[in-house]
Amino acid sequence: MAVIHRTTIKPTKLELLTTWLPTRPWYRDGAGEPQLAKAGGFRLDDPEGEVGIEFMVVTDTSGPEPTTYLVPMTYRGAPLDGAEHALVGTMEHGVLGQRWVYDGFHDQVLNTELLALIEGRVQAQAQSTTDTPNLDVTRSYTGEGRIATGSTTATTDNNEGTELTTPHGATLHVHRVLRPAADDSPLPPQGATGHVAGAWDLPDGTRAQGLFATLRPGPQA
Repeated sequence: MAVIHRTTIKPTKLELLTTWLPTRPWYRDGAGEPQLAKAGGFRLDDPEGEVGIEFMVVTDTSGPEPTTYLVPMTYRGAPLDGAEHALVGTMEHGVLGQRWVYDGFHDQVLNTELLALIEGRVQAQAQSTTDTPNLDVTRSYTGEGRIATGSTTATTDNNEGTELTTPHGATLHVHRVLRPAADDSPLPPQGATGHVAGAWDLPDGTRAQGLFATLRPGPQA
């Protein structure tokens, strides 16, 4: 169980993301530097208790229209070997000391727990409260057996989002740019075997719901 500390963080997560987001292929260019506000998200627990796992939703209001992004991050007490390309930045945590912040989809701890969430073996947790489920997060899995027994074999970023490929060939598409779903949208989407969806705050104060990730079977399924 992750423990949420009430303390200072320097620089803040939003400050780190202000610099990092424009370097991503799926970032929608604004008029200048991103103007970010936290809009929602959830956490997952690392069974080993070593890595913080957070799925943060942020809204950028620097462009003609607000754009909302899903930014999963992992927080570690030491650098992750071989993940220099995925480093968002470092920050000083008032309780835990220096933390290395990574784009979570390049960290196998997050990927493993995300697949477990889709399967229903773990539950999404609230961002800011210890040991509290986040009931806004929904998931499904209609496939047979476990999604994967090993690590994800590839993580690819493109202008549509991020794709993770499992050893069995299934593809998890992560929707980095979030869009409110239509009321009649099927979950999971047609042809998919699993999904994760959630809710976030819109700039006008209303709430939206939409897809975070879609799992599609491999060619042998």
